[in-house]
Amino acid sequence: MKVDLFDFDLPADRIALRPASPRDGARMLVLDGDATRDASVGDLPACLRPGDCLVFNDTRVIPAQLEGRRGEARISATLHKREGSRRWHAFVKGAKRLRLGDAIDFGHDVHATVESRGEDGSIVLDFAGTEPVELLLARAGTMPLPPYIAGKRATDARDADDYQTMFAAEPGAVAAPTAALHFTPALMAALAEAGIAHETLTLHVGAGTFLPVKADDTADHRMHAEWGRIDPATAARLNAVRANGGRVIAVGTTSLRLIESACGEDGIVAPFEGDTAIFITPGYAFRGVDGLLTNFHLPRSTLFMLVSALMGRERMQAAYAHAIAQGYRFYSYGDASLLLP
Repeated sequence: MKVDLFDFDLPADRIALRPASPRDGARMLVLDGDATRDASVGDLPACLRPGDCLVFNDTRVIPAQLEGRRGEARISATLHKREGSRRWHAFVKGAKRLRLGDAIDFGHDVHATVESRGEDGSIVLDFAGTEPVELLLARAGTMPLPPYIAGKRATDARDADDYQTMFAAEPGAVAAPTAALHFTPALMAALAEAGIAHETLTLHVGAGTFLPVKADDTADHRMHAEWGRIDPATAARLNAVRANGGRVIAVGTTSLRLIESACGEDGIVAPFEGDTAIFITPGYAFRGVDGLLTNFHLPRSTLFMLVSALMGRERMQAAYAHAIAQGYRFYSYGDASLLLP
């Protein structure tokens, strides 16, 4: 499909630079079958059915943004995928100036060497020393805010909490599964009281999620791989939800993509551990999920293509036009949409 079909005009003032407070006070656009209505995230228990199950991503964002020097040249690197205990793929500004074997000083006694180049333009960095890389990042790194936020303001101390979900447990992501940012202990208690279950899986979100689609046709776009895991017990419980008449509702596109990666044509979710580079566009037949809670996405992005696959492109274009006209806040710190086909 032509990428232009997924374009739309978004005023710059619709991009949220801070999350709603309280988190579950964010607005929520509900698309339920053919119906569309305005609500808030706090209304979620009333929008779902007893027996439904929300699926969260428990990945934890690491401080993967690094600023350093190679000689006199400034180097800005964003780690996006682990490749062994001390090696990470990174997107580097000015990567063409780097040569294999170059040493980069990121300060705070954190050093790395350029080991190789990836086909996607990324650089593989090999970190020196014996300390776990996570400890090095804790000293030298900052939270890797999305470029549409980082381009408008500096990262600050608030982001260390704001850009982390209440489910964050497994370190490894360089971007938050932002749909889950809306959840609070009070909301989770209300959902449980309404008979709505929840499960967690792990997908370490990479910086590739923010890369623009440069191809003119979706068939020519290549997704970046991300590592994920669904353990056997979780897979069994998800299958039991649907067997008992409930719906599996992914919280965030990351949860959805991992479930669909693990699901067979028979609709059964299998245990999964490994990389996925699934690219979902209109025409895709969903097998493992029955709905999605997600934020509002970039024009021409793979994520807007995904929601268009779930609900229909024309339906999503109309829904986004409504959201823009009604002042909904977009992107990582923005409002939510509940999509129930």
